[in-house]
Amino acid sequence: MFRTLRRALCTAAAALLLPLTGAYAAQAADAPTAAAAPGAGYWHTSGRQILDAAGQPVRIAGINWFGFETSNLVVHGLWSRDYKSMIDQVRSLGYNTLRIPYSDDIFKPGATPSGIDVSGGKNADLQGLTSLQVLDRIVAYAGQDGLKVILDRHRPDSAGQSALWYTASVPESTWIANLKSLAARYQGQDTVIGIDLHNEPHDPACWGCGDQATDWRLAAQRAGNAVLSVNPSLLVFVEGVQTYNGVSGWWGGNLMGVAQYPVQLSVPGRVVYSAHDYATSVAQQSWFSDPSFPANMPGVWDKYWGYIFKQNIAPVWVGEFGTTLQSAVDQKWLAALTDYLRPTSTYGADSFHWTYWSLNPNSGDTGGILKDDWTTVDTVKDGYLAGIKAPLFPGGGSGGGGGGDNGGAPACSASYTVSSDWGGGFNAEVKVANTGTVALKSWKVTWTWGGAQKISSMWSASYTQSGASVTVVNAAHNGSLAAGGSTSFGFGAAPGGAATPTLTCTAA
Repeated sequence: MFRTLRRALCTAAAALLLPLTGAYAAQAADAPTAAAAPGAGYWHTSGRQILDAAGQPVRIAGINWFGFETSNLVVHGLWSRDYKSMIDQVRSLGYNTLRIPYSDDIFKPGATPSGIDVSGGKNADLQGLTSLQVLDRIVAYAGQDGLKVILDRHRPDSAGQSALWYTASVPESTWIANLKSLAARYQGQDTVIGIDLHNEPHDPACWGCGDQATDWRLAAQRAGNAVLSVNPSLLVFVEGVQTYNGVSGWWGGNLMGVAQYPVQLSVPGRVVYSAHDYATSVAQQSWFSDPSFPANMPGVWDKYWGYIFKQNIAPVWVGEFGTTLQSAVDQKWLAALTDYLRPTSTYGADSFHWTYWSLNPNSGDTGGILKDDWTTVDTVKDGYLAGIKAPLFPGGGSGGGGGGDNGGAPACSASYTVSSDWGGGFNAEVKVANTGTVALKSWKVTWTWGGAQKISSMWSASYTQSGASVTVVNAAHNGSLAAGGSTSFGFGAAPGGAATPTLTCTAA
């Protein structure tokens, strides 16, 4: 009944970057005008929904990218790839939010990241930065790409999880001071929509017991109000505990106490409750061996956290869930859970929110959406999430010339970046930006190679190639772009050493 500690396998072995394969999940509907694109500004809650600044419902459909909470003091994978390339890939796969775990070690004077490869131009703008300054760059680029960010206080220090929100070496005062520091650091940057106050409180943490030293609900109120005193526009994400009234579950996954003891903050419309849920690759639970499994699972989820959504008390965000997906039990569990979280095509944003654990392949008991080369996508895992992915958010502006305001005519630009080149072949990413003042319904990118290059695979778009001429058209999920929005596609080709071609983008 205790969740095993996920140990990151942090060896920074150089990996051959292979072309990605597979089809990625479709996104929800067109945004007819820039004003109609959901996600702008800071968000707030109303009943069980999260609304953007314009009052439009939004759905968090994202992924965890961990590392800042480990001894590396930075997200993992930068030993293999450029951070911008990774963020672009997250967006191209249809995830709209990043949950970024951290430990309080990143606030210590001189905290510097390790495991960042800056060779060949990768991560060039991260050289010499502190961990917090690297986080600034990641937040800024994620916002430019249209991703939202939730910061997760995952551990007091990089040594490991803690049952309570404080330890002998990291007292509550330090925890709260650092939460306020983050709220102040990103004030006015609505890419950061909120803070997950503490990861996976568990026994002896209680909910509603009234003991100041162990009552997580009271601690969450103290910390949440401290965050809101700095930035009253942030969402405050509050996880559950392990045991309530003698009933135990996953660490952080038991929110049964909310019914009697809701979190009450100084600013209304800011609380989002967060549950974690896992499969047998993490630990066994009694419900997995129930004869009625997996039909019993909706009742289990209802009891622990689903009732909060179903009774319209508050939004519920499943901040972590994952599995290696190797056993039949785990496969049935994930299929049941994604159905329970409500398909976007049926329910839109009136749904549970989620961030999958994890993008990283080096989570010991779940693996990741990326495979061990940190580039190739596990399309089977990603496919399970297809139905609950949700619309992307407008980007904060991205590069590329041309277009401009053509009196309401659709316009776009395309920029090309080689992410890896090993001589015999290469990977490249193309970012398509709406540079006009009206939403796009579709786009097309064309170019002509200067050599004998041939595309071998492409993701998030489709292509035809005739000789040296290439024509790429959008996939079903990323043709619609709000004004100022952007998307990306990528491909593998051979041979390497190709000069950057001149791209032409045509919008409709």
